Amino acid sequence: MESVFGQLKNNRGFRRFLLRGMGKVTLEVGWLLLAHNLLKQATVDQKHKAALLQIREKRYFAHFLWF
Repeated sequence: MESVFGQLKNNRGFRRFLLRGMGKVTLEVGWLLLAHNLLKQATVDQKHKAALLQIREKRYFAHFLWF
């Protein structure tokens, strides 16, 4: 979990909470972690999409050579 906060501080520039109070800070942390997880998922999806595209290109090329 510490690496997540390090990434938020270093990569996203998060240094302090904008809101005060335990409930509001909890909500703000929730939004930050949600954004972090969505960015991670987008990266995984993009890599997965690129891998599928390469597989399709190889199949198309192999099919093209077959005929």
